[in-house]
Amino acid sequence: MKFNIRGNKIKITPAINDYIISKIGKLDKYLENPDNITATVLVKVRGIDQIVEVTINLNKVILRAEEENKDLYAAIDLVSEKLERQIRKNKTRMNKKSNRDVAKDFITDFTINKTEKEENKIVRRKEIEMKPMSEEEAILQLNLIDHDFFVYKDAHTNKICIVYKRKDNNYGIITTH
Repeated sequence: MKFNIRGNKIKITPAINDYIISKIGKLDKYLENPDNITATVLVKVRGIDQIVEVTINLNKVILRAEEENKDLYAAIDLVSEKLERQIRKNKTRMNKKSNRDVAKDFITDFTINKTEKEENKIVRRKEIEMKPMSEEEAILQLNLIDHDFFVYKDAHTNKICIVYKRKDNNYGIITTH
């Protein structure tokens, strides 16, 4: 795997660089052609917390994880473990016929411990009315229902959008095409 490692308010020393490559590089065993894949790693400092963001862009899938800790090396360990958990947890989903094209970048012939076999299932379905509204109305609605996200139809563009609450208590909007 190739790496693009950047620091925001922190200098990436050779020791930090090598540690990131050794930890995130362990994911190569799950990837079909790791030499053609680039992992983008952003190391940030917010107060006393060290934040490590990793994005691995595959052909049809994006692996992304973010972790923070007071110790930078602990944050790197946590984000590496989180990415590995994501791959292992979704192994059965990737092996399904309908997802084979999406998961062709992964090697899925590894074994899973019985404790890891938590199969997620859909336990509830909702039907919602899509009345057009502004971004401000959608944020208000999001706060009123006390959820992390809210799906709505934008009154100006008539597109389906999702407003979500970010970790920094600001909001993000995802717009469909």
